[in-house]
Amino acid sequence: MHYVHTYVRARIIGNMKSSSSYSYIVIGLGNPGKEYEHTRHNAGRNAVLRFVKENNLSPFEENKKLRALASEDTIEKTKIWTVLPETFMNKSGITAKNLNIKNKKQIAESVIVVHDDLDLPIGTIKIVKNRGSAGHKGVESVMRALGTRDFTRVRIGIAKPAHIKKSQSEEIVIKTVIGKILPDDANLLKKGIKRAAEALRTIAENGVDRAMNEWN
Repeated sequence: MHYVHTYVRARIIGNMKSSSSYSYIVIGLGNPGKEYEHTRHNAGRNAVLRFVKENNLSPFEENKKLRALASEDTIEKTKIWTVLPETFMNKSGITAKNLNIKNKKQIAESVIVVHDDLDLPIGTIKIVKNRGSAGHKGVESVMRALGTRDFTRVRIGIAKPAHIKKSQSEEIVIKTVIGKILPDDANLLKKGIKRAAEALRTIAENGVDRAMNEWN
């Protein structure tokens, strides 16, 4: 996943457009830092990195106000703001809150959160709207910050079917999401990340409903 390192620019963004200027605001959840780059928990972050790179969008730049890396560009005249929180996963809401989106209708229509999901088989994706967090701490943090759960999410499966159990202990969950990933699982995860990046392209070109029909 070489795109993790190569598509971030060090320059700090000085000015930022209003969030209402964008058709879509895409938030890729994950943990910053080299040690987390290739973990399951960073699937959402890596999918957004791939989406930006493969579509030749503007490189990510540090945005101190958002406490995130951010990229602004267009696809087929659709204005897109991609954001990677530089807080840890469980505090992703800090960045979401700093987006300063007050209008719930705008949140529902424009915000897309991309994240790993332990309830889906590894390598699969699912696009949902207005759904609960299912215990995902990063998603919960974003929901609290925005004051609503009514937004789009691209869920990237990270679990083998045998591991999809609601009764998993917190220790097992933590070991799964940030622990070392075996080569076979890593290949499946890459496929899921690729699918998610392609689904984001479909959303940009044709909208969320079309993407749900195509990818779910």
